[in-house]
Amino acid sequence: MVELKQVSLPCQPEPISAPILEVRNLTVRAGKRVILQNVSLAIRPNQVFGLIGPSGAGKSTLLKCLNRLAELTPGLQVTGDVLYHGRSIFDRSVDPDHLRTRIGTLFQQPVVFPRSIYQNVIFGIKHVGDIPRRQRMEVAAMALTEAALWDEVKDRLDEPAQRLSVGQQQRLCLARTLASSPEVVLMDEPTSALDPKSTTAIEELIVRLKSNRTVVLVTHNIPQARRVADWLACICVTDNVGQMVETSCCDQMLTSPQCQAVVEYLKHSQG
Repeated sequence: MVELKQVSLPCQPEPISAPILEVRNLTVRAGKRVILQNVSLAIRPNQVFGLIGPSGAGKSTLLKCLNRLAELTPGLQVTGDVLYHGRSIFDRSVDPDHLRTRIGTLFQQPVVFPRSIYQNVIFGIKHVGDIPRRQRMEVAAMALTEAALWDEVKDRLDEPAQRLSVGQQQRLCLARTLASSPEVVLMDEPTSALDPKSTTAIEELIVRLKSNRTVVLVTHNIPQARRVADWLACICVTDNVGQMVETSCCDQMLTSPQCQAVVEYLKHSQG
């Protein structure tokens, strides 16, 4: 098995804040198969950190490791460490449910429950139980506003969420995530199922979110990465193993990649 040398390039201005998330020598196995090998990276606050690379390289698996969703997949074994504000998320004192309120997730396909729009928004905070009942409507309104959906649904909160368009459903899922006031939002190809208008709406939200949150975005859409990402890490495959091969600011990676694997990936992904 060949291990690729990681390339880390400084950009100007170079981030100086301490990482909000730090991945150290992370390896993920499914039985005897290694999915990710020795991944290390630092994600600093108030930026959009993009994960790019070919399909099957392990980007979504890495994303799930950042808030311990990976441990819900039977057979996955995770070694190495992930630090959140300098503390291991695998520490025995860390409650996974609480961790996921601080590090929320938006999936590729909208996941709406057969309930009202309002009940979908408050689903997570009801489960965790941190928000008193009397405050839930206020929290829901704030989350829907931040997800740019409030004006479209404020008079129909009791209607079934399935009546919303796919783009609206994805923003509803984002509102559900934001209702817990996460510091970090993990997004796994959040626009791949959306039309161009809805994609633009989500991208605008991503850029706005970084004013007070950190976004980690998995995307196969290189123009999208160029539009919204501040920093990129590229995960490529060698000997059927995903490895993080290069990390730098977005412009530098997309215009002057230093790793040949990244050069080849960008060439094929951009036609």
